[in-house]
Amino acid sequence: MTIHVGDPIPEVTLKRIREGMETLDTHALFDGRKAVLFGVPGAFTPTCSARHLPGFVEHFDQFRSRGIDVFCMAVNDPFVMKAWGESQHAPDGLQLLSDGNGDFTRALGLEMDASSSGMGVRSRRFALYVENGVVREAWIEEPGKFEVSSAEHVLAHLPG
Repeated sequence: MTIHVGDPIPEVTLKRIREGMETLDTHALFDGRKAVLFGVPGAFTPTCSARHLPGFVEHFDQFRSRGIDVFCMAVNDPFVMKAWGESQHAPDGLQLLSDGNGDFTRALGLEMDASSSGMGVRSRRFALYVENGVVREAWIEEPGKFEVSSAEHVLAHLPG
């Protein structure tokens, strides 16, 4: 079932590389804070690299000035996510999270089958605004689209 406004973020572990490999619990990541989580089908893919992540990099300071943390998630391993963030000049505070096996993506109900292209399970493109672990806004793209989950769209539609 797809995540909806009012739903809590499901509890799953994700990976991140900073000084070393970290395992992160989604409740610890989202409880007690305001955050935007955006998901992409894959690191280093055309739209994700040319438009989706770059928009959040460009507007990162606007999110932070509103007290909002920014997380990017993909069904890629943490080494790929780290390399992608470096190649895109993601600021230190923009966290790139690895959902390597797609567990979080499935728990959100936002998986898509990309096995025909040899990529297996991938995340649909989306953005969620989360307050204290609860989804307050959700922008979920139709497959192949990039219309409502951009940084610009999210900023324009955030509450308050």
